[in-house]
Amino acid sequence: MKRHLADDHQRRIIIQKKWRLAIIATRFNGAIVEALRSGAQQCLMEQGVDQSHVATYRVPGCFELPLMAQCIADLRYYDALICVGAVIRGETPHFEYVAAECSRGIAEVARAARLPVLFGVLTTNNVAQAWARAAEREHNSGWNAARAALEMLEELGRLKDLAAKTARESRGE
Repeated sequence: MKRHLADDHQRRIIIQKKWRLAIIATRFNGAIVEALRSGAQQCLMEQGVDQSHVATYRVPGCFELPLMAQCIADLRYYDALICVGAVIRGETPHFEYVAAECSRGIAEVARAARLPVLFGVLTTNNVAQAWARAAEREHNSGWNAARAALEMLEELGRLKDLAAKTARESRGE
């Protein structure tokens, strides 16, 4: 049975007060992206993230998301980045190029920076599909990306704790 993140949306994540998150949102397809950005912000607020630790950055379109994500990751200030945007298929192959480069670039930033960089970017065939994925709460891809960012921070924290414990044990402490 296929499990969706929304199935587990009620599990409370233990928020570290020090976590700082950045939302990177595109201006293209503005109303849809604003719903995604708002969904991400809502999720973080519901989970107890200090809103003064959340910043929003804007880029023109999805093609620019990876560069901004890389520049922000290079600062080593934020603990996770949440990228939101919408690429809607048109009559030309432009959709394929933008969607592919956006997703590849965001994944590369995450791996290079060893940082959760979440893909809350819609790639839909039409505007109706985009709006359906920008709905309320767990049906909102921005909300889901924010939730995934927090889950990744929680799990990465567990790994750091394990690494510290292993190091102490190897020193005989």
